[in-house]
Amino acid sequence: MIELNPFVIFIAAIFTNNMILSNFLGMCSFVAVSKEINTSLGLGQAVTFVLAGTSIINYFVYHYLLVPYNLEFLRFIIFIISIAAFVQLIEMIMERYIPNLYYALGIFLPLITVNCAILGVSLFMVIRDYTFLQSFGFAVGSGLGWTLAIVALAGIRQKLKRADVPKGLEGPGITLIVIGLMALAFIGFSGIVQIS
Repeated sequence: MIELNPFVIFIAAIFTNNMILSNFLGMCSFVAVSKEINTSLGLGQAVTFVLAGTSIINYFVYHYLLVPYNLEFLRFIIFIISIAAFVQLIEMIMERYIPNLYYALGIFLPLITVNCAILGVSLFMVIRDYTFLQSFGFAVGSGLGWTLAIVALAGIRQKLKRADVPKGLEGPGITLIVIGLMALAFIGFSGIVQIS
């Protein structure tokens, strides 16, 4: 088996295996928060930070605690607990030091805990048997890819506010069509690098 360079995995996670547009993980907050570019960018940065932090924590917990004691079957529960604890810590820090972003994100900040993209990255790193650097590259790339997608959707949605959209497609209808078209556009990158 050829070992992939962590940088290749990082680039692939942004474009060819984008967590939101290729795997459709993390759709709830992606659709709900993507109305304003600033809020989308803030959530994207928070998701990227959480992905990077939890991938490090979950990598070490899995390889140095679960595997040596044959407790791999507990990985779902342990990963969710570590993600929840890390997000709670981030939430407290943001409330204290970045209150404007904290209140702008509202309920979606604690929902990062149940964002399936966060758990998906931790599970993919185990399933694909990534090294530490590969796992970290994949996590940061997935976060940046998620940020790229949500900011792009927010920009398109702001333009659509002034567009003449048919009555039946206003709101969620046109948003889902735009997401589908964005996913099709990212398929164009799929021949470049595959990491699965």
